[in-house]
Amino acid sequence: MANAPVADQRQLLEVQALDTKLGQLKHQHGTLPERGTVDEISGQIKDLSGALTASRTAASDLTRELTKAESDVEQVTTRLQRNQARLDSGGASAKEAQALVAENESLTRRFGALEEAQLEVMERLEAHKDTLDKVEEANSGMEAALEEANAKLRAAIEAINEQARATIEERKKAAEGLDEGLLALYDKLRAQLGGVGAAALVGGRCGGCRLTINPQELDAIKAAPEDKIVRCDECGRILVRVPEPVSPLAAE
Repeated sequence: MANAPVADQRQLLEVQALDTKLGQLKHQHGTLPERGTVDEISGQIKDLSGALTASRTAASDLTRELTKAESDVEQVTTRLQRNQARLDSGGASAKEAQALVAENESLTRRFGALEEAQLEVMERLEAHKDTLDKVEEANSGMEAALEEANAKLRAAIEAINEQARATIEERKKAAEGLDEGLLALYDKLRAQLGGVGAAALVGGRCGGCRLTINPQELDAIKAAPEDKIVRCDECGRILVRVPEPVSPLAAE
């Protein structure tokens, strides 16, 4: 492809500008600060999850321990009450009564020890529940913060997507009717050269690689027909010749 209408070549710069904007929007999409916030809070929740699991497990273990202690105390209490009821009935023989009294003394001592153990477990459980409540509260706060951060991220993404949709439509209109060969070459170069396939030639400098064209090459470009597709000798991009701005001093 050696030639393309001048108007198409200049319109290609508008297509390039819109493609550049789309590339910028894609970059913004991947580097939104809201993503960092979500990742940071998610990391904090992950770090806390181990402590939360351990704390919940410990609370569950202490609850089972307390339930067992309460059951032991209840069993001893029931046995004491049953023995005392037998003694109070007067139906026990002297030997049986003596045995019941001795057993009650032993049960009373055991009751005291079990009750003390029960109180100790209750105190440990109460203290641990206080700690667990604080960890649960911290976790709930972080989960709420994560939900809010995700909502902000979704809003930021949608704002970028909305801009991208509008830009894509503009790009379609800008590329509509362009010389097919010119557009195919542009797309090929854009894929190879970091998203920039065409650049303006202004002041003897390529707008793509920012390098100054050597004088011999620049003279050849200026001498070429207007509809000839010219390329930057340094980077290979399509060079679009645009009218040089006229200095107000030129007329003097």
